[in-house]
Amino acid sequence: MLYWLLFLKLQHYVAPFRIFRYVTFRTAFASLTALFTALIVGPLVIGRLRDFQIGQYIREEGPKAHQKKAGTPTMGGLLIVIAIVVPTLLWADLSNRFVWIAVFSTVAFAAIGFTDDYTKVTHRRNLGLTSRAKFGLQIAASIIVASMLIAMQTYGMYSTKLIVPFFKQFHPDLVIGSLERHPHLWPLAFLPFMAFVALVIVGSSNAVNLTDGLDGLAIGCTVIAAGALTVLTYVSGHATFATYLELQRMPQVAELTIFCGAMVGASIGFLWYNAHPADVFMGDVGSLALGGAIGTVAVIIKQELLLPFIGGIFVIEALSVILQVGSYKLRKKRIFKMAPIHHHFELLGWSESKVIVRFWIASLIFALFALTTLKLR
Repeated sequence: MLYWLLFLKLQHYVAPFRIFRYVTFRTAFASLTALFTALIVGPLVIGRLRDFQIGQYIREEGPKAHQKKAGTPTMGGLLIVIAIVVPTLLWADLSNRFVWIAVFSTVAFAAIGFTDDYTKVTHRRNLGLTSRAKFGLQIAASIIVASMLIAMQTYGMYSTKLIVPFFKQFHPDLVIGSLERHPHLWPLAFLPFMAFVALVIVGSSNAVNLTDGLDGLAIGCTVIAAGALTVLTYVSGHATFATYLELQRMPQVAELTIFCGAMVGASIGFLWYNAHPADVFMGDVGSLALGGAIGTVAVIIKQELLLPFIGGIFVIEALSVILQVGSYKLRKKRIFKMAPIHHHFELLGWSESKVIVRFWIASLIFALFALTTLKLR
């Protein structure tokens, strides 16, 4: 909205307002707006959550030190969503469809998380939606995102081809067959693409959700992952950088840099209140929304296969749960003392702060490696 007012309408009267046409300038403003929104609105949201007695329930089988966190306000992810969406609507070009897809995904996954959190609070237990219901809603939201991208592909604004790290010429298409020869088969032709998009977005959403078990752990890793996506989004939409790095150039994707910048600012602002010892937890409303946003941006900018490196810690946390459950079902033995893996290190004797900071460092290493692969193709 401010982009429309300051640049499109007022630039002819106030020449300095022409600076708002630059994505980098608006990204900086979006990041700062998100940061200060989170910092200013944070105490109000936390206070209201306390007033409504919306507190976190801690599972008894976890580390005993976590029991003292019982009753800490949860659902603080509402603050994150507000701090992402509002600056995006203020500073982005709202005629850009990619921006609306990212906003839709964030709000949709936040709504699923809110429903899950609200169910936990009303039933006063650490179990919300059933796994089947939660996955079903996540898949439905992901399919809607995929359908939007398919619609944009028909207008030549998006490609269903994959970009494979380390391979310049290998770009497999997720659409089966030729639509020109067999137009009546188009629903079946897009099934692999829709399944892949659902896998990426749902997987990303749940991976962030599983990482959210220690004060500041998930949100700190999100700051790093969102920062890497900000860089990737910008270079994907920049003619010179995209050509130099041999990326698929998508001019309209550049506006998503503002969304990613807002995610960075909102995450830093929330970390102020979520740092150990946390004043508020993000809850599923925050973790599912952030994971959905990260996965959606990766799909839009065609960096789905780079996402495991961008969010390396999220992937490790998810894999630890999968391995733990699989091992126990098959062998009746556990690989880790407890899953997700951050609890394993706690039970080994690491302090909570040490686990958090070391995981942040590992997350930064993964993100830097992801960025270095841009030229290693």
